[in-house]
Amino acid sequence: MVRAAKDIGRDLLEGFVLEATGQDRHNDPVLPPTGGPAGNAVLTAWTGLVLLVLFIGELLTLLDVRGFISWHVAVGALLLPPALLKTATTGWRAVGYYTGREPYRVAGPPPTLLRWLGPLVVVSTLALLGSGILLIILGEQSGRQRFFSALGFGVDWVTVHQGVFAVWCVATGLHLLGRIIPAVQLTVRRGDVARVPGAVARTFLLVAAAATAVVLAVVLVRADSSWQHDQFRHAGLRAPGSSAPQG
Repeated sequence: MVRAAKDIGRDLLEGFVLEATGQDRHNDPVLPPTGGPAGNAVLTAWTGLVLLVLFIGELLTLLDVRGFISWHVAVGALLLPPALLKTATTGWRAVGYYTGREPYRVAGPPPTLLRWLGPLVVVSTLALLGSGILLIILGEQSGRQRFFSALGFGVDWVTVHQGVFAVWCVATGLHLLGRIIPAVQLTVRRGDVARVPGAVARTFLLVAAAATAVVLAVVLVRADSSWQHDQFRHAGLRAPGSSAPQG
């Protein structure tokens, strides 16, 4: 039994490494008019790279989250539409595979370890962004009110947001290790991928997500009056009557 467990673990790790290093290239069928599985893979890769850049920006605001709280809110809002788009593209591929659609069965599933990790990445990402938006809506006073206590430990929505962030860091860090090189191969180093049909539709979806993200960022930055400092005041984005949060 121990030996079987070791063999399974070795197979899981081997599949992950092959995917992470770009050696396990998927044979994604190319179908008109949207590109089929190949087009789906390209859109997912581009969306993933956009999310990577935005998440790096969001992590930088954590160097001084109170000082950069307005930027933290704005970048967090920018993240939501592309995160939903990536969830939709990966979900579409998973549904196609598990319901037996021939092109997606031919394309095959991701390595087992990444397949197991995928739902945790999706849930933790959406929970992280959702709890952040909830904190903006509630405001600082309500967001810091405890709604659960046990053994002297109190939980508020800020604690929930921080806890989800810890889970997200681990899950997304592993996901990034497994996906960054294949994503670059599908986008920056495109090769034959440039001939995948559906480029106009993919561009439209990315632009629509970006436009929605900008609108959402402006709305959320203007909506809050309790968390934000003065970074956006001179840009006209700070809500009238808002005040800096107390220490």
